Amino acid sequence: MKLNTARICALLLISIMMMSCRGQKSEKPPVHPQQNMDFQDRFNAQEANPFFADGRSMRTPVEGTVARGQLRANTVLYEGVDENGDYINEIPFDLTESFLYRGKDKFEVYCQMCHGGTGDGQGIIMTGGYGYVPAPSFHREASYNMPDGEIYSAIANGIRNMPAYASQIKVEDRWAIVAYVRALQRSQNVPEEEMQQYDVDLAELQQEDEERREREDELAEERAAASGEEEVSAERGEKLITANACNSCHSVDGSRMVGPTFAGLYGSERTFEDGSTIEADEDYIRESIVEPDAKIVESYDNAMASYSYLSDGEIQSIIEYLKTLSDN
Repeated sequence: MKLNTARICALLLISIMMMSCRGQKSEKPPVHPQQNMDFQDRFNAQEANPFFADGRSMRTPVEGTVARGQLRANTVLYEGVDENGDYINEIPFDLTESFLYRGKDKFEVYCQMCHGGTGDGQGIIMTGGYGYVPAPSFHREASYNMPDGEIYSAIANGIRNMPAYASQIKVEDRWAIVAYVRALQRSQNVPEEEMQQYDVDLAELQQEDEERREREDELAEERAAASGEEEVSAERGEKLITANACNSCHSVDGSRMVGPTFAGLYGSERTFEDGSTIEADEDYIRESIVEPDAKIVESYDNAMASYSYLSDGEIQSIIEYLKTLSDN
């Protein structure tokens, strides 16, 4: 009996002692028997490191070495070109449904605002009056004939006024976007007999297309009517050249750029890919602005987008400015 009483008293004493420790903070450091490298000489990004002569903690790779996973020797996958440096014609991935929908998702995030939901180049940025250089339509012969690798390269490296997206879009997602662009191109050129196999109201689609064309015609007529009251001058043309970033592809000093120089253009003889020639008069310049695919100057690529949104007065002002750059 005495033994049990002693045990009970000991337990009560221990309990009281344990309860008395609650809520109290010790001034001593906690017991830390296993360090687990919690305390070590380490440096954060951009922090100075006196161990190295240059004082940098962020070290560049040793010369002649490549970080693991960054070799990227497969030029087909990472650059869109073969061993000869030519653009490849086929996407190096299986074109599954999920892959196409992945491309659709990324296209809507990164591309749609400029190129439009159907790839017609009529995205909200292009039609919102912000003064951006028009994005080319994917539904033109030049885009149809463009190798898959070239489209991939444009996404990864940028082209003309389009920035590079290599830092934002993963390699596989870039190819998925290419696949979706091809799907958009096919969707706009499906034969009527093939569409009849699906649950599609062709009459409704045709009606919508006719209404769209009517709206475009009305807008063109309004612009044509307004152009008679517009200022037409070389000074205005020079401002329009700058506002539409024409000088990012065409020089005014005779130097070669993406497109032919404006220097001496008016009244000169133009030679085209098919060997034909023509004088660069007002009609030719107007056609080149509205339908740049119509005649491609020899030794230049078919890379210019249409500026058909410009009014007659604006186009005429550009022509008047180009005349001032001619020696004729």
